[in-house]
Amino acid sequence: MTPLESDFHAAMLNTYDIAKANGYRPTYFLQMVQQYGGVAAAKRLLAKHEIRAGLMTLREHNLFDASMEALVIQERFASLFTPEEIAEARWRLDELR
Repeated sequence: MTPLESDFHAAMLNTYDIAKANGYRPTYFLQMVQQYGGVAAAKRLLAKHEIRAGLMTLREHNLFDASMEALVIQERFASLFTPEEIAEARWRLDELR
């Protein structure tokens, strides 16, 4: 794992920690991150053109900015994802704003 991939993985785990601290436990998300690593988990979650329930729950808890999608569109992580994956993440965020 490259240093950037490690940073993204840590950020994904932090997403879980933030959600948990605010009353939401996205256990499937955590399992995916632990099993596949942060980047691969994000890619799997972005593979379908749909808004997932977890993102809607984060929005309900005012944690939109702590979402996986919010991490993916950060410029510092852009090299880890394809333009299509970044566009999917941006689309999901835009749809729920």
